[in-house]
Amino acid sequence: METDIRINKYISAMGICSRREADRLISDGLVLVNGSPAVSGQRIAEGDSVVVNGRTVNDNRVEPPVLIAFNKPKGIICTSGTKDGGRNIIDYIGYKSRIFPVGRLDKDSEGLILLTNRGELVNGINRARYRHEKEYTVSCADRVSDDFLKKMSGGVRIMVPEGREADGKKSLRQVTTRKCSVKRIDSHTFSIIITQGYNRQIRRMCEALGNKVVFLKRVRIMNILLGDLPEGKYRLVEGRELEALEALLKPEG
Repeated sequence: METDIRINKYISAMGICSRREADRLISDGLVLVNGSPAVSGQRIAEGDSVVVNGRTVNDNRVEPPVLIAFNKPKGIICTSGTKDGGRNIIDYIGYKSRIFPVGRLDKDSEGLILLTNRGELVNGINRARYRHEKEYTVSCADRVSDDFLKKMSGGVRIMVPEGREADGKKSLRQVTTRKCSVKRIDSHTFSIIITQGYNRQIRRMCEALGNKVVFLKRVRIMNILLGDLPEGKYRLVEGRELEALEALLKPEG
């Protein structure tokens, strides 16, 4: 294992959680280095003792790489804790080795989410600049007009969380979403393919256009399809499917 690296990268490489989740755990004081609370950007050297959420990270334990596709039910939260309320995705699945979610799918949404112990997959899939596709089926409370669908596809101005202020409240910033593919399914339902991952992005887009999401299901991440995978069940991503994903993640040039 490489040492003298940032604490969040070390935790991710050890298969504990993603870098983003590691940063959150550090901010919450749940990561100790040599018995003292870790700080953001801290570097880990050979021989350092690292404890994450009460669990010692053992550099000598090498687990086989794994990637699974899970059909998340509504109400399950995609973190390693229960601070947000609801049931933890890791506890719900109960996988035999340590895995963590690739990105998030909000508590009120359902469908496809990937989980792995391979930090490089998480970072590759989550990098917005690579414009990896994610496809959703969305139903709204009100009818979706042609004008609504046109505006959704053309980019919508929304407010998204940026960080926390000194008083602990989340600060917001305005962004315009990228152009995307939107197709009608019926009078209240449409499919959408986005290449970004802002917090509750599709819900915020619909709200900005005066409508409200009542059902949201992710059906595809890049080449990985949800298909007929039953709700609450998972399957291994392997063979040609995994090879195709890894090929898509290779840097160009």
